[in-house]
Amino acid sequence: MQITSTEAEESLAAIRSMTQKMRRAAAGGGAHYFLILWGIIWFLGFLGSHFFTDDLAGYIWLALDILGGFSCWGISLWLSRRVHKTGDSVNGRRIGIFWASLFVYCGLTVWIARPPDGKQLAMLIVIFVMIGWMAMGLIFSLSIIKFAFFITALALSGYFLLPDFFYLWMALLGGGAMIGCGLFIRFKWKSA
Repeated sequence: MQITSTEAEESLAAIRSMTQKMRRAAAGGGAHYFLILWGIIWFLGFLGSHFFTDDLAGYIWLALDILGGFSCWGISLWLSRRVHKTGDSVNGRRIGIFWASLFVYCGLTVWIARPPDGKQLAMLIVIFVMIGWMAMGLIFSLSIIKFAFFITALALSGYFLLPDFFYLWMALLGGGAMIGCGLFIRFKWKSA
């Protein structure tokens, strides 16, 4: 079967149009709220890990994760009231189930692998979160994959090159990158 150049151009235009629609749906659907929220949580949690003892930092992370979980639930409820299409609701639910499942599997991996220190635990969690970003990038936009690679590279650089400042590094650059990605989605994709 031969495809003419006109048919190929029409197919590419259809793909571009669908990508723009998905990006607008993600931006309009509130994906950026979750990124900004977790960027703030990473910022505060990693600052806590840098400046406080491991025990106190663990409690800070626990409190932030619980707050983040309830906040995600509240944001999801708020957003579901704004969604009028059944397909959007189903997709949102599937995305939520994906992230919940990923966190369960991350927890199981941590439980089995038992990282010997907080930095290894943090790196393992960062890697799982970036796997999630990669999956979202495959669905919504390859630019998310670029952010995931960027944050992974930042995390690995801090882990190996600046171990004494890893938590501070992750607070500023990891949390900051998540906030930046959320703002990018909110303002760049909304108008795409």
